[in-house]
Amino acid sequence: MSGNAPKKPGRKPVRKAVRPPSAPVVLDVREVSKAFGGQAVLDRVSVRVPAGSAVGVVGPNGAGKTTLLRCVVGSEVPDSGAVLFDGEKRAETDPRFRADVAVLVDDLDVFGDLSVLEHLDLLACAHGVPDARAVVDAVLDDVRLTASADHLPATLSSGQRRRLALASLLVRPRRLLVLDEPEQRLDTAGRAWLVERLRAEKAAGRALLFACHDDEILHAVADDVVRIGE
Repeated sequence: MSGNAPKKPGRKPVRKAVRPPSAPVVLDVREVSKAFGGQAVLDRVSVRVPAGSAVGVVGPNGAGKTTLLRCVVGSEVPDSGAVLFDGEKRAETDPRFRADVAVLVDDLDVFGDLSVLEHLDLLACAHGVPDARAVVDAVLDDVRLTASADHLPATLSSGQRRRLALASLLVRPRRLLVLDEPEQRLDTAGRAWLVERLRAEKAAGRALLFACHDDEILHAVADDVVRIGE
């Protein structure tokens, strides 16, 4: 076959990041399976996420992406397989797991009677963040919610609530981020910000596992992909 044969159309290759070969594996999902009512949703899915890298989870709606993320964070229990964090099994209730893993899988639980600022300040203080108010102020500016800092979450638009959910992860310590479609309800500018933010998380040595429907975000951020139901 000639080396000049035209390439078949298809998905763009995922950009591979250059990582030190010694980067430790933060998250190791080993052949996880899960079924509901006798219907298999996950069938021996494996994922490895080293520090400073991101893995995207893709597939059609209902394929099991969210189920995989819930198995990772412990809100679902796999029927078989294992989820290891730093090489160990950890329960969702383990204080070390809660301290290291920032999760955005379900809708954000907010303190309805606290303002945006108070909500983020409480989270930062609960996680023992030094100079919590300065960190919160910086994150509010980053997610463009400074003007809404004194508002109650219920008064925010859906896009602002999504930014508040992301801000809730950024005001706390984290080594692994688990995100279910973080691009949801963000406008074009918000999605561009999200790309830069997730790249910054990787540059800081954090590991990311995220489900995504946006090919541009996927190709800009993910170092590898896991395809479910395709």
